Amino acid sequence: MRYTIYHNPKCSKCRATLEILHNKGVEPTIIEYLKNSPSKEELEEIIQKLNIQPSELIRFKEEKAKELGISATDDLTQDQWLVIMTNNPVLIERPIVISENGAVIGRPPENVLALF
Repeated sequence: MRYTIYHNPKCSKCRATLEILHNKGVEPTIIEYLKNSPSKEELEEIIQKLNIQPSELIRFKEEKAKELGISATDDLTQDQWLVIMTNNPVLIERPIVISENGAVIGRPPENVLALF
């Protein structure tokens, strides 16, 4: 089975999630989303696999969210949220792990165990 992790190596939750995958014998495809930010279409796919609303994938506590003046209660369209994340990948919740069995956000890192 193939696994993909949207990863930030500076993030302790990302590193812990990656360690769980490695302990399970998985060598995932690692996408450092801050260097290679997902396209709007990729984000749409991720949101669909996670079965969440676009705003649920945003880290509103990030300084960038404050700079942009956005909050979880904003009444924006899916497209508007996707554009915000595409233009500001630092706002994307992390880590995201995707497999053929589904997708999870690794907060806490043990969430990834649901994919096994």
